[in-house]
Amino acid sequence: MAVLEPSEWLDKELYSRQLPVLGPPAMQRIREAKVLLSGLQGLGAEVAKNLVLMGVGSLTLHDPHPTCWSDLAAQVFLSERDLGKSRAEASQEHLAQLNEAVQVFVHPSDITEDLLLKFQVVVLTASKLEEQLMVGALCHKHGICFLVADTRGLVGQLFCDFGDEFIVHDPTEAEPLTAAIQHITQGFPGVLTLRGEDKEHSFCDGDLVTFSGIKGMVELNSCSPRPIRVQKDRSLEIGDTSTFSPYLHGGIVTEVKRPETVRHKPLDRALIQPCVVAPSAQEAHRAHCLHQAFRALHKFQNLHGRLPQPWDPVDAEIMVTLAQNLGPLKGAEEEPLNEALLRTVALSSAGVLSPMASILGAVTAQEVLKAISRKFIPLDQWLYFDALDCLPEDEELFPNPEDCALRDSRYDGQIAVFGAGFQETLSHQHYLLVGAGAIGCELLKGFALVGLGAGASGGVTVVDMDHIEYSNLSRQFLFRPWDIDKPKAEVAAAATQDLNPDLEVMAHVQVLDHTTEHIYGDNFFSHVDGVVAAVDSFEARHYVAARCIHYLKPLLEAGTQGTKGSASVFVPYVTEVYKGPASAEASEDAPTPVCTMRRFPSTYEHTLEWARNEFEGLFRLSAETISCYQQACTSLADVDGPQMLTSLQRVLGVLRVRPQTWRDCVMWALGHWQLCFHDDIIQLLSLLPPDKVHEDGTPFWSGPKRCPQPLKFDISQDMHLLYILAAANLFAQMHGLPGSSDQIALRELLNLLLQTDPPHPAPVLAESGPEQLKELQEALEVWSKGPPLKSLVFEKDEDGNFHMDFVRAAASLQSQNYGISEPVDHAQSMRMVSQIIPAIATTTAAVAGLLGLELYKMVGRPRPVGAFRHTYLHLAENRLQRSVPSTPAIQKFHHLEWTRWDRLKVPAGQPERTLESLLAHLQEQHGLNVRMLLRGQALLYSARWSPESQAQYLPLRVTELVQQETDWVPEPGLRVLVLELSCEGEEDNTAFPPLHYELW
Repeated sequence: MAVLEPSEWLDKELYSRQLPVLGPPAMQRIREAKVLLSGLQGLGAEVAKNLVLMGVGSLTLHDPHPTCWSDLAAQVFLSERDLGKSRAEASQEHLAQLNEAVQVFVHPSDITEDLLLKFQVVVLTASKLEEQLMVGALCHKHGICFLVADTRGLVGQLFCDFGDEFIVHDPTEAEPLTAAIQHITQGFPGVLTLRGEDKEHSFCDGDLVTFSGIKGMVELNSCSPRPIRVQKDRSLEIGDTSTFSPYLHGGIVTEVKRPETVRHKPLDRALIQPCVVAPSAQEAHRAHCLHQAFRALHKFQNLHGRLPQPWDPVDAEIMVTLAQNLGPLKGAEEEPLNEALLRTVALSSAGVLSPMASILGAVTAQEVLKAISRKFIPLDQWLYFDALDCLPEDEELFPNPEDCALRDSRYDGQIAVFGAGFQETLSHQHYLLVGAGAIGCELLKGFALVGLGAGASGGVTVVDMDHIEYSNLSRQFLFRPWDIDKPKAEVAAAATQDLNPDLEVMAHVQVLDHTTEHIYGDNFFSHVDGVVAAVDSFEARHYVAARCIHYLKPLLEAGTQGTKGSASVFVPYVTEVYKGPASAEASEDAPTPVCTMRRFPSTYEHTLEWARNEFEGLFRLSAETISCYQQACTSLADVDGPQMLTSLQRVLGVLRVRPQTWRDCVMWALGHWQLCFHDDIIQLLSLLPPDKVHEDGTPFWSGPKRCPQPLKFDISQDMHLLYILAAANLFAQMHGLPGSSDQIALRELLNLLLQTDPPHPAPVLAESGPEQLKELQEALEVWSKGPPLKSLVFEKDEDGNFHMDFVRAAASLQSQNYGISEPVDHAQSMRMVSQIIPAIATTTAAVAGLLGLELYKMVGRPRPVGAFRHTYLHLAENRLQRSVPSTPAIQKFHHLEWTRWDRLKVPAGQPERTLESLLAHLQEQHGLNVRMLLRGQALLYSARWSPESQAQYLPLRVTELVQQETDWVPEPGLRVLVLELSCEGEEDNTAFPPLHYELW
């Protein structure tokens, strides 16, 4: 039987979002790992789900206990049908369906030392302290990574013991620092100066670095990693270079990541001497109190055979006493325990909550992956998380024992914390979820488990226009392989109702934006209690947020990138409104100017962007431009605008001779190679020669501007051949011709062509004079006699389509032109090409759980701003920061005060008021002397108009005026017409609230 290479074990398409986060070596270790997970209540099920989705080799489940009602509040794989069955056995099949590459087993008997020896990682959830100590001691003895995770109501605990000396190969998520070299001196020490854009670098004293691409001082290119010292002027001392060749130009300096060693104590020692890392002394003390609370809960359970009864004050006082009698912790400040905190933990400890299971399950699964992959620094043993802010601020409003008593309901675990009355209110809510991707699926799971909208008048509406792709299956756990190509919203809605048949989920596949406001309008939003945004663009977030402001609906919003995530809450009149970059272009990742990419690239990212643009121009836009030309006109004299002419000239350069055979496609590819990497460079150097200087005498080719060198086609160079192979095949696809993947035959054909017909570029018109336009017209007429061209849409995930091959080769060749070093990590360069947003299941589950906590606060009584939390987490760096949102900013104009949540309301009246009446109303009621009135970009009124114009417009009814000046047509059921105004005397930064002209 053939043995697969390690790279062949990984399904790169399935894990296309996860691979950029973890990398192939870590993924390979994960794929080979064996994990034992004991405890399959809500938390254990979340850990298992995440590990299976992320591709752990095998997962053995252990939980012989029977399913009970309270399990159903947080355990996504159990239902009423499973009551009385073993949790592990009932969950096995559901987990196995998530990823056919993962083996899922059940161990039905006790955990023994022999069993533990079969695993690299062991996880205990919902376990007794005695079992934790026994299993922990055996794991520490045998070098098995050991984790304990637990949630009790609104508090959670996680413990990690990865042994006495655990080596982390790749401690951080950040890519190694790289910088372009300006100059290196010969001497002891040699001093390296960086190029202008890299002078403000982040290198530190003692960092190890390597060098590549240096011309002249080539000895550095092959040397071992060297330590550096950072000078005051930000130059770098790099050791002895006195015997090296003189430096000429070019080169990259790259940081070398160092392994780190982590030392963990076994549980019996860590239990009485916990190491809790916290940003403040106050938070450290709170963590120590929670540590003692969990110890006291174990003692209570050992004494009474159960946890404290829900909201039973007697049981709570017993637990507080037990905690106080534990004695001080070693190494901790002797500060009295917070009795109120301990009491609240005890009162709510019987509960089982889905959001808490999601958060702790995500963090636990990430720590398991750290143990397996040795990537990212693990926790410093203990983590405590509490969400007691979900409870009322006033203890008088806490639930009572009767309201929280168990009642054989699937929501018993949640009722134990919040009460039956809260559960009833939650069931009547109707929420809108925008986005059914990874976060959306996790949220829908949470909605089903907590019972959001599961009552007679409640429900959930999910909106998503996308269809399911294969790569979605590694994170979007509601989808299965047989769902590929189906609408996400419809499949997610059906899967959610399977989880909770009482929940009605309505699916909409129409996009939510300004084009569908006739669907998602006044009537639609009048039935919505809140909105959750799980979208993947800033534009979509801003639009959803604007709808929430318009309709005064609370908004929950989350996003992730790799192991980073955020969850935010925006409540009308309580918090500030959503703010963020207006678009991806406005964020840090704004695209590089075209002139820089084409003529003056200085980084590998520039060459990748240029190569990606080349693909679009050659193989997509050319076909679309021709089609547009054919449909729009029959003569070039009819072409409107220089942009279209430029595109058509580009097309002529590519399509002067329509190919008929594979040989024609190869000849075209060879000519285009010559144009891009030889002739264009020579032309550029004729305009900007290497010795060109500015008026002040400084060289033109200096700083970030690298002086290019033309390439000569060399059939023995792999990237030269790959470019021809990819370009010729794409050209053939565009013309409906058969291609070829035979590289041996391609070399033979190229050798023949180079001997008989040396490479020449496809001609491109430089100007659009009469002769050139005539030539273009003739070429297009010849082309139009054949079948239509196929426009190629860039597809990064499809193997064998030559899309990524073309971009990779083109970027590499342009890098060679400009002496730019390429990254050693091929996966990193491919991430840049495909613009993949890294994503993993753990971060997704965590942010969904965090939003679930904020959802609790939306139900029932209004809450002050101090109750809500924005959260930022970075699982790779063990950071979880929660903060209270800002209150709405107040703007003022004379006596008027408002926030972004406010609006000026003016009833239309019966009969409807005129423009003159509207202006008079604003003056009388609000003291506003209107200068301009607008509907979008259309001006409806200006105080600067002549008396004649004002006399013409003032008598018009407002709706009549809007219809006359815009293309507005009132939709049936429209309640409000939104107008904008400015006033006399306002300052430049004044933004008045919108004018809501109430039609009925």
